[in-house]
Amino acid sequence: MKKYFNIFFLLFFSFLAIGQKGSQKKADGLFKKKSFVQAAAIYEKLKENQSLLQNLGDCYYNNYQMNDAVRVYGKLFLTGKDSINPETYFKYAQAIMGTGDYVKADVIMSEYLKYNVDTPVFISNLASIVPYNYNLQLMTKNTTNGDFGIAIFGDKVAFASARNNANPEYEWNGKPYLDLFTATMDENGLLTNVEPFPKEINTKTHESSPTFSSDRKIMYFNRTNDKKVKVGDEKFASVKIFKAEFNNGKWENINELPFCSDTYSTQHPVLSKDGKKLYFSSDMPGSIGSFDIYVVTINDDGTYGSPINLGNLVNTIHREQFPFVNEDESILYFASDGHQGMGGLDLFMSESVNGDFHKPVNLGATINSNSDDFAYVVDEQTNRGFLSSNRKGIDNLYSFQRIENEDNFVLQGDIKDKNTKEFLPGTTVTLYDDKGNVAGEMVVGAKADYTFITQPNTKYKIRAVKNFYIPYEQEFVTNEEGKMRYSIELFMECYDDAEEIITKRQDGKVQIVLENIYFDFNKWEIKPDAARILDVLYDLLVKYPEMEIELGAHTDSRASETFNLMLSNRRALATLEYLVGKGIDKRRLRSKGFGEAIPLIRCGDNCSEDEHSINRRCEFIILK
Repeated sequence: MKKYFNIFFLLFFSFLAIGQKGSQKKADGLFKKKSFVQAAAIYEKLKENQSLLQNLGDCYYNNYQMNDAVRVYGKLFLTGKDSINPETYFKYAQAIMGTGDYVKADVIMSEYLKYNVDTPVFISNLASIVPYNYNLQLMTKNTTNGDFGIAIFGDKVAFASARNNANPEYEWNGKPYLDLFTATMDENGLLTNVEPFPKEINTKTHESSPTFSSDRKIMYFNRTNDKKVKVGDEKFASVKIFKAEFNNGKWENINELPFCSDTYSTQHPVLSKDGKKLYFSSDMPGSIGSFDIYVVTINDDGTYGSPINLGNLVNTIHREQFPFVNEDESILYFASDGHQGMGGLDLFMSESVNGDFHKPVNLGATINSNSDDFAYVVDEQTNRGFLSSNRKGIDNLYSFQRIENEDNFVLQGDIKDKNTKEFLPGTTVTLYDDKGNVAGEMVVGAKADYTFITQPNTKYKIRAVKNFYIPYEQEFVTNEEGKMRYSIELFMECYDDAEEIITKRQDGKVQIVLENIYFDFNKWEIKPDAARILDVLYDLLVKYPEMEIELGAHTDSRASETFNLMLSNRRALATLEYLVGKGIDKRRLRSKGFGEAIPLIRCGDNCSEDEHSINRRCEFIILK
């Protein structure tokens, strides 16, 4: 009887395992199709494993259910952080920011970026840096429709919405497909007389992001492809930009633009005031990251030039979307989660200088939240405009009035390598006033940009410090003409570029290459020849007072390991004491004996005299 009982349990648990595997396979299939709501419902009922938690966390993240995403990603990180995709660190940090816990989010984001971030300080600094503050107002009483992407359309507005319940259900989020609508605004700023665009525009798939020519006879908008195409390992329906012409009260000649494709998306078009340029977002080949901002010229004959990427000052490895330009195209507004922000997509502005858009500025906490904030539109004559945000859990439209920020004396700039011109994230930048007091300090992020509040008619010094680089400082004086923005680029030179005797090794360590220092057999006293070599090192340490080094002593293998380790430690310490005796601060030096553990030539017991002498050496490694 016991035998049959055991067989029953074996079969029972086998069926459970088969059922788990089959159910997860079904959920994985739904996840691959981007049916995130359905996939999540199945995953939640199954026994947890690493791949399940990864997909389930992504399901919630992609539908901005951040509390659930944090719960699931938290479990995923307990399974073993070393095996987790680096981008999941980014998603986890963004999800935590979405719940408002910036302290915890900064820990994860700092691990992802490989340098420290401090979001509360960043937000606090923005209060005095941003050019405008904003008063926001919801534009609908019903906040569950899913409205976003507003455009001015004469005396009306146009926008996208999931409010048409007759539309098919979108697998991604379980809501109706998007259509385009028009509306007017009442005296309270609420949308009224909401009407859908005609069937020539609205189809069974998504339509969104309308933008209009000044005479309102041309509309560009997004439409999702009605078929899925396999790209790599997955199938997806790309988003394309369409153009429609309004003739005799009807939208006609509706065609996709020639640079659109089934294999990548082009989205969020916005037309320049003169109708000669179209800005948009795309993940087309050549993009820097997930989505980049592009611009394309519209020729007089109606043809289009080649899309131009706005470059890595605007675009990052993450999302840049929903561009908008002011009337003279001197300012670009856009949404990004790649530049430092408050969580999700934040709104940024970038000024054009000599035709190139420069480092973006976050628009600040009076308009941005820890959720997605996007689709910024403004009338710069009235300082009124619109944006979209899911800060209430679903996309909603907001109107705003912006007010000039009176406290706006700002110093801004970035840090670059003097020779390569590459950004230097992780650099500490300190601003000193004319009395030498610290007026501000920050560690720069991925774009290596800094911003400080300054006062008019004041002398300042700005100083940049980074490991393995020569500290750089510059003085400047602000003027007394009202609000100003000062921009200073700081160029730092690394030690190995500045000094011939400093080199970067293949293992990544930065070494000061000097003649070998020789000691008498079984001795550690500094002989005159060794002192002469160490004086070169002394001069270098005097020249660069921020430099810290490790003094490493190595022996050959002709004695016991214990004897050699003790001897090398004594020689390293003797070298340190020589430099300290000449006046070098002991805190800048570290001595370490390695004994025979790290030979340059691995010859074991068969070393020649020359090979022994090569292994018997001192090395000087720069620590910072």
